[in-house]
Amino acid sequence: MTKKRKRLTGGRQNLMGYVFLLPLILIFVVLLGYSFYFLFTTSFQKVTISFKNSEFVGFENYLIIIKDGTFWKSLLNTFILSASSVFCGLTLGFFIAIILNFKLRAKKFFHSLFFIPSMLPIALMAAVFGSMLEYRDGTLNVLLRAAGLDFLAMRWLADSNLAMWAVCSVSVYLIGIPIMYYTADLTTINTSVLEAATIDGANMRQQLMLVVYPMLKNTHRTIILSLLLGGFREMERVFLMTDGGPGNATQIVGTYIFRSSRSAGSNIGLVCAAAVLVLFVAFVIALVQMKLTAKNN
Repeated sequence: MTKKRKRLTGGRQNLMGYVFLLPLILIFVVLLGYSFYFLFTTSFQKVTISFKNSEFVGFENYLIIIKDGTFWKSLLNTFILSASSVFCGLTLGFFIAIILNFKLRAKKFFHSLFFIPSMLPIALMAAVFGSMLEYRDGTLNVLLRAAGLDFLAMRWLADSNLAMWAVCSVSVYLIGIPIMYYTADLTTINTSVLEAATIDGANMRQQLMLVVYPMLKNTHRTIILSLLLGGFREMERVFLMTDGGPGNATQIVGTYIFRSSRSAGSNIGLVCAAAVLVLFVAFVIALVQMKLTAKNN
């Protein structure tokens, strides 16, 4: 088969693929395009939830948001929450995937044990952890008091210095997706590389950290990007555990936007301006990640 014929065959196959995807692409573009259009146009208006008697105010909403310290605090907390998920995924997720890669009798059971929490609603996890971390009747403090460690019983969700750490602790139980990514990519590693490392005298720790871990760099990037951007979709965890408190110590962009929209007589244009800024930050993160991935491939 000539090169010209191969190109024509490949072009037809690509065309058929685009034809099958066209309806989904159109629906996606219309819905997403309208959402962006609504946010962008409304962000330049001063309007209530009724969307009546709107007033064009230009960049006034954006200036208010930029000068709002709570917004920047919520953005920082969002990155902290995302970083906790990324850290747990790249460390605990990796090592658990390595252990599950061994020939264990109950391998499927342990896969399910770690994966199921990631499939449960975040609201359920937040409600359970919120009740466990209550000061008076929370399971953690009750156990500490029963063990005679009363001095360790803290106001985990009411102390501004501890609340963010308490919220981030839920990330430990949400490592099912990173484990799935690592488990899938571990099967593609050429075992001859590990055999060569063994012959060179590398022990288990050196093989894991100096051979296996670097070979999974594409998996690392996927996990980092998905969990980092996933932090911008978070709301239930913080809302149900602390509602952004105490004193905005755990406020993230999700709860910040929600609070701004539900207050009496709230300016929806202000809310949309905050959402546009958050989308811009998320877009920049995704773009940088894509550029770095393309450069290293």
